[in-house]
Amino acid sequence: MLLMSSAPALLPNWIGGDWTVSQASEVADIANPATGEVLARAPMSSAEEVAQAVAAASAAFPAWRRTPPGDRIQFLFRLKALLERDFDDLAATVTRECGKTLAESKGELRRAIENVETACGIPSMLQGVVSEDIAPGIDELMIRQPLGVCAIISPFNFPGMIPMWFLPYAIACGNTVVVKPSEKVPLTMRRIAELLEQTGLPKGVVNVVNGGQAASEALLDHPEVRAVSFVGSTAVAKAVYQRGAKAGKRMQCQGGAKNPVVVLPDADIESTVKVVSDSAFGCAGQRCLAASLAFAVGDASAPFVEAMSEAAETRNVGDGLDAETEMGPLITHASRERVESLIAKGVEEGARIAAGGARTPVRGPDQGSFLRPTILEGLPADGQIAKTELFGPVLGVVSVATVDDAITLINNGAYGNMACLFTSSGESARKFRYEAQAGNIGINVGVAAPMAYFPFSGWKESFFGDLHAQGAHGVEFFTQTKVVVERWPKTWSRKF
Repeated sequence: MLLMSSAPALLPNWIGGDWTVSQASEVADIANPATGEVLARAPMSSAEEVAQAVAAASAAFPAWRRTPPGDRIQFLFRLKALLERDFDDLAATVTRECGKTLAESKGELRRAIENVETACGIPSMLQGVVSEDIAPGIDELMIRQPLGVCAIISPFNFPGMIPMWFLPYAIACGNTVVVKPSEKVPLTMRRIAELLEQTGLPKGVVNVVNGGQAASEALLDHPEVRAVSFVGSTAVAKAVYQRGAKAGKRMQCQGGAKNPVVVLPDADIESTVKVVSDSAFGCAGQRCLAASLAFAVGDASAPFVEAMSEAAETRNVGDGLDAETEMGPLITHASRERVESLIAKGVEEGARIAAGGARTPVRGPDQGSFLRPTILEGLPADGQIAKTELFGPVLGVVSVATVDDAITLINNGAYGNMACLFTSSGESARKFRYEAQAGNIGINVGVAAPMAYFPFSGWKESFFGDLHAQGAHGVEFFTQTKVVVERWPKTWSRKF
């Protein structure tokens, strides 16, 4: 376990089952975004150190792929038990390095554990298919086999959950893994690696290398890395996808989003506002399923804006370790300044700040990157801010005449991660579910986050690749199919 002292510790890498001190000359401070306290330092590992981790994973692969699936998942059962045992400690670690509230951190870890549980079903999920007598005396079968070394490059906003979208499925399918956590929040992955070590997982099956862009690029370029799982902004996801695909790797790259919610006049405003507030302001808006744009249809506009403004103004903002805090800080001061500039751009385009929009006193010491939840009313649908991922606690409101107008605007957008409708009409709900061009649809739900046994289905500029994270898609991504055609003539058998 990481021990804090007066001098922030330098995080080690975990390579081939050993904790190794990086020789990197550059390090990054890991700061608590609520207090500014430096918790530890992360080395910016070199390409050579990445190569060491890949070599360890490659060396571990032959024995691991020959380990029966039923034996491989025993390590995941043990990991699940350890995650449950250390649940509160892990949640506090997420909050300290990421800033979200303890309740949000616990929700994140619960989703992480659900993916571990789902991957424990690999003995069934890996099953192939067989067809007898495709021709007289000839059988044909399709089996699944692991790829080899797989890399995971994860973002800052869900340091516990997002690596678990991929890692349990990868190793359960017989692959070995190198994880490169975000240099902003590597402490949670450090703790998970410690728990993996406690399971007795064979050395080299999972490796953790700290670093920044150079480490990510080294993973993308290494010829022994067969597949890469990435989550980040759309611009970076597209670049990562292109670079990895060019090198012949299997890629799944989750990008950004501009998630719309549509509020119809027949929606229950009280429950809608509660759900949309949690979606827009939860995790300080720093999640790829945050509602960031609301289309208020017809008469729904005025009461929705009024109620949302009150919800924004009364939300408790502060250190996520405080039990009464309802929203924590943004990850860095630079992130806050970027969001503030985008709010100003929205006003310049003609929107009105109905609530928030500024730094404001918060619960506890104001040393962090806090920003009030913000409502931008009257945002022009054709403006820049209505199309830009803000990744902060800001909800833009656009008034439209009909649900068809809202669907048209959604479908004309570049992103397709999530779209939600609030209504009491089954007819409207079915129309929206059928026509809205997004991979995750919510009906009277503000965060349409798939369970672990469903794929996380982003569309358009929100995803680059063919197979998504989680569930059956995860199994397909981390395996390759082999078709075998067999014939055993009787005359041949007499020779032996």
